[in-house]
Amino acid sequence: MTEAALDPAAIRMEQETGHVPPPPVTPKTLNDQVLQMLESPGLGWLALLAFDLVVLLVGGLALRNQIVLGLGVAGYTRPVMWAAYITNFVFWVGIAHCGTLVSAILFLFRSFFRRAVYRVAEAMTVFGVLTAGLFPIVHTGRPWFAYWLFPYPTQRELWPNFRSPLEWDVFAVSTYLTISSIFFFVGIIPDAAVARDRAKNAFQKLFYTIFSFGWTGSQNQWKHFYGAYFYFAAIATPLVLSVHSVVSWDFAMAQLPGWHSTIFAPYFVAGAIFSGVALVINLLIMIRKAWKLHHLVTNNHLEKLAKLVLLTSTIVGYSYLVEFWSAWYGPSEAERDLFWWRATGHFWWAFWIMFTCNVIIPLSLWSKRIRTNPAILFVICLFVNVGMWFERFVIIVTSLAHSFAPGTWEVNYRMSWTEAAITAGAFAWFFMFFLVFLKVLPAFSIAEIKETLRAPLRGKPS
Repeated sequence: MTEAALDPAAIRMEQETGHVPPPPVTPKTLNDQVLQMLESPGLGWLALLAFDLVVLLVGGLALRNQIVLGLGVAGYTRPVMWAAYITNFVFWVGIAHCGTLVSAILFLFRSFFRRAVYRVAEAMTVFGVLTAGLFPIVHTGRPWFAYWLFPYPTQRELWPNFRSPLEWDVFAVSTYLTISSIFFFVGIIPDAAVARDRAKNAFQKLFYTIFSFGWTGSQNQWKHFYGAYFYFAAIATPLVLSVHSVVSWDFAMAQLPGWHSTIFAPYFVAGAIFSGVALVINLLIMIRKAWKLHHLVTNNHLEKLAKLVLLTSTIVGYSYLVEFWSAWYGPSEAERDLFWWRATGHFWWAFWIMFTCNVIIPLSLWSKRIRTNPAILFVICLFVNVGMWFERFVIIVTSLAHSFAPGTWEVNYRMSWTEAAITAGAFAWFFMFFLVFLKVLPAFSIAEIKETLRAPLRGKPS
């Protein structure tokens, strides 16, 4: 283990947990272990993909049903005209934040533990944005007119209102997708060259040649590569804070009780990182278990990510308390009534699922024994993402169902099977991309992990 570990902290962690030391890691074995994931798919991967495609097909049939019959098949009932689809939009935009945090911000702060985990987080970011972008289109009921969301001159003079927060979303999300995708593909270039050099057939060689952009590993190329990577990290960092702030203003710019709040921007950003890091942990635990990569993604890496989950959980919990306190002692009777109704009214179950999963359960992460136990950590992170989905549901549905006018308080919203199937299809859409990614591109940064090997091993040929 002393010759194999990625850092001294990983050595101590593995010794403390009693794991059997893995074989020594050298540049060559690192190449072998990461590129083995690109080999012919096994039965387990094929079974997962088949199940995923079945769920996606069900979601596609539900969407087809909605297009043919209209939005009436969804659970929309006045005044709740934003429901599951906008909940999913905010949830997936939040999921997409973790990749840029791990890749850009931790890169700028020189947190080297990110090297073994950031590629999975970056892929999750790109696929999360692709999933989030579906829901404004689904929500309109006429997806073939999705291009109307973008401002362009037409004979019909249909100019979207630039003062509308909904139009801000178009620019924020499309910009975030562009920068995240470029950042993702730039980081893959050196590893794609390794896969290109080991390709066994002409199609694979052509595919990885395209992704490697003529990479030869010269000193001049490395100089420009790190310069470009630093440049994109600097550009992407403000997006982590701005994109979900813009999404939060969809609500904060309105006058509804429970929405019109100045805390929404930092509250949404913390929640986005919270749910995103939790999903990264889930994905990493499954990947390292499936391909036996415990020596690449160590318990030390998982513990550091778990600490991020704990930190953002405390920020989210503090935001909840600030909201409750402001509503209780503030001058607005409508705000006070809404927050009391959230906890005790028709949707009380959604509120308490949110609070339990996001605040109470993550408190167990104060224990190092739990933070370094992958099985328990996996379950906690599942609860976190359940809680974060319900957080968005509570914010959207309860505020709309209990606005200023008491005459609209007859709560009759229920999620229809169409909304449920499309929601499940969105998760299948995300995991379809992710499963394919694991088989076509290196899921771990070979180039950056090699930099963490012990000095005597760096110069050996691969």
